[in-house]
Amino acid sequence: MAYQSINPFTNQVEKMFENTTDEELEQTLTTAHQLYLDWRKYNDLEERKRQILKLGQILRERRVEYATVMSKEMGKLISEAEGEVDLCASFCDYYAAHADEFMQPKIIATTSGRAKVLKQSLGILVAVEPWNFPFYQIARVFIPNFIAGNPMILKDASNCPASAQAFADAVKEAGAPAGSLTNLFLSYDQVNKAIADKRVAGVCLTGSERGGATVAKEAGANLKKSTLELGGNDAFIILDDADWDLVEKVAPAARLYNAGQVCTSSKRFIVLEKDYDRFLKMMKDAFSKVKMGDPLDPLTTLAPLSSKKAKEKLQQQVATAVENGAKVYYGNKPVDMEGQFFMPTILTDITPDNPIFDTEMFGPVASVYKVSSEEEAIELANNSSYGLGNTIFSNDSEHAERVAAKIETGMSWINAGWASLPELPFGGVKNSGYGRELSSYGIDEFTNKHLIYEARQ
Repeated sequence: MAYQSINPFTNQVEKMFENTTDEELEQTLTTAHQLYLDWRKYNDLEERKRQILKLGQILRERRVEYATVMSKEMGKLISEAEGEVDLCASFCDYYAAHADEFMQPKIIATTSGRAKVLKQSLGILVAVEPWNFPFYQIARVFIPNFIAGNPMILKDASNCPASAQAFADAVKEAGAPAGSLTNLFLSYDQVNKAIADKRVAGVCLTGSERGGATVAKEAGANLKKSTLELGGNDAFIILDDADWDLVEKVAPAARLYNAGQVCTSSKRFIVLEKDYDRFLKMMKDAFSKVKMGDPLDPLTTLAPLSSKKAKEKLQQQVATAVENGAKVYYGNKPVDMEGQFFMPTILTDITPDNPIFDTEMFGPVASVYKVSSEEEAIELANNSSYGLGNTIFSNDSEHAERVAAKIETGMSWINAGWASLPELPFGGVKNSGYGRELSSYGIDEFTNKHLIYEARQ
C-alpha cells in the first residue's frame, strides 16, 4: 500500500490508506468542475472569505491536535509543528483581509477608450505537495486559490497522508463546499490523467527536480499552466562587516530547523578566510549541543529525519562527498538510537568537481566554504544550478542589499534565516523552479487577466 503513516521516531506504522480509484477521481473532477462553474456564476467571494476565516479559527483551536499528527507522521518537533499550524492560520487572516483588493478590476490608462482588467478564476488545479511541511505546503497554494475561486485536487506525499487528510477535513469543517479541496491518494499515472483532463486548468508542485520535470512535461503537453518549487542549495554569506553575535545566534538554526529538511534552509555557508576557523568552531559547538529524542518531548531539539529512505539518501550523499575529497570537520557518526536520527555534520573542502558541490542535501549537514573576498563569495553563491533563497549578514543594510542584488536567486534575507510570511512572495529561479506563491502573486499565478475594452467612438 503506497500511502502509509510511519512514525520516524518509533518506526511503527501508524495508519494506512487505500489508493484512490479511477472512479473516485472522476467523481472528484465532476464535483470540482461544477463548483468552479457555480463560483463563476454567483461570485461567492464574501462567502469564501467567511469560510477561510473559519478555517483559521479551527486551526488555532486544534493546533496541538494537528501538530501532533504532523510530528508523529514526519518527525517534526512539536514546537515547530505548532508554529506551522499558527502560520497557516495567519494565511487565512491575510487573504480574507486582502481578498477584495487582490481581486478587484484594474483600470488601464488609455486615451483610445475605456479599459480594465478583471481577475477571474481558471478552473480546477492539481496540487502535488511534499512531506516536510505537511500543513504549510497545502495552505500556501490552497488558500489563495480558494479565494480566487479555483477548486483544488491534492496529491500529497505518500508518507504524510494523515496530515493531508486532516487539513482537507478542516477545510470541510470550515464550511467550504464539496470540491473546494479534495485530498486523493493518487498514483502518478492518475496525476497525469488529472492534468490531462480538460476540466483541469493548471498544476502546482513543490518537490524534486525530477518530479517537477515530469509534471511540467505533462502540463506542457496539455497546454496547462504550471508553477514549480524544486528545492535549493541556499548560500549563507557572512560579509566583513557582519554582526557576529547575530551570526552565532542564527546560523546553527538556519541549518538545523526541521532537522535540516527545508528547501530554503541555509546549506552552503560562505565565510571569509579571517573568520573561517571562528565560524567552524562556533557551528561545531552548537551542533554538539543538540538533544535528539522524541519530537513530542519539548526538551528535544533535533528531530529524526522523515523516513528511513531520507536517512539513507543523506548518508550516501555525505559518503560521496568524502569519497571525492571533502573533509568531515564534525559529525558523520552513527546515532545509537531508535528512529531515523542523523548526527549533525559539518563538511569542508568541497571543490566544484565534487558531485555534492551542486547537490541539495536534505538534512542536518552544513557545507562550509572559505573565500578570500566578497567578490569570490558572490561568484561561489552563483555557482549553482539552484536559485531559491539566500542569506546575507552585514551591519550595513545598503551594503547587504547591493550584494543581494548580485545573487541569482528568487529570495534574499538580510541578517536572518529563511522566513515565510503571507505577505512575502515565495519562489525561485534556475532549477529551483518558476512561479510565485503567497502575497498577491499567489493569487495572480492562476487567474485570468481578462481585458474589457471599449474603444472611443
